[in-house]
Amino acid sequence: MIKYIVQGGTKLSGSVTISGAKNAAVAILPATLLVSGPCRIENVPDISDVRLLLEILRDMGAEIRRYGRNTLEIDCTRARNATAPIELVRRIRASYYLIGAELGRFGHAHVAMPGGCNLGPRPIDQHLKAFTAFGAEDSVEYGQIHVRSEHLVGGHVFFDTVSVGATMNAMLAAVLAEGTTILENVAREPHIVDLANFLNMMGADVHGAGTDVIKIHGVKEMHGCNYSIIPDQIEAGTYMAAVAAAGGDVLIQNVIPKHLDCITAKLVEIGCQVEEFDDAVRVVATKRLTNT
Repeated sequence: MIKYIVQGGTKLSGSVTISGAKNAAVAILPATLLVSGPCRIENVPDISDVRLLLEILRDMGAEIRRYGRNTLEIDCTRARNATAPIELVRRIRASYYLIGAELGRFGHAHVAMPGGCNLGPRPIDQHLKAFTAFGAEDSVEYGQIHVRSEHLVGGHVFFDTVSVGATMNAMLAAVLAEGTTILENVAREPHIVDLANFLNMMGADVHGAGTDVIKIHGVKEMHGCNYSIIPDQIEAGTYMAAVAAAGGDVLIQNVIPKHLDCITAKLVEIGCQVEEFDDAVRVVATKRLTNT
């Protein structure tokens, strides 16, 4: 049994370096399936979801080299459209990104229903809605998702609900589809933009990420690239809130201050001092905070 024992009453001080964004990494890693050639990816968070995805990619035939703790080179040239091991897929929610990537690369995908989340079931109906709009057929049998298309074409998708997962999965499937795809009512989080930037670095043609409409012009092929994943704004925000709660003075490094505007505004509102730098923020909480 793992447990944490926290002794309170001590103010926080010093500096901390934020890791790469988990929600971007778990989509960017499957996206390497879309190309034949090496992708060198930096600022990869060393977390269980990433390790599981790498194990799945290896099982599919990807060659993976590690350069230090947070830099990987992934070459999916020899990757095959093998069914990912069920025992791995069911340990990670983000395994559903393999569907969009495999559909785009191979024209079909067979992936077990995702797991890895204690919050309850995560429906994938909006993912399947997008794949259907691209001309794919889908079915779910015995806990396995089957998606197939002889010829993917661009389509117009208006999502019934705003979904990060469905937005990213649709992007993965659409970049190699023939013609133009328009995705409306999409998610706008920074990791959506990060995936779009990664795809564009590989030769895709994606516009509008960060707004509620994304337009994708399909390309015939893409290529490997070098890319650095954005810092994790959730991790950074957690440290910022911890300083506010415990008091102290902490420099939080490897962040994009713009991504933290919402929490910065609230911390300043209750009495914290927040100083922004190019790639860092300093949070100071030396007085009693106000309840606003």
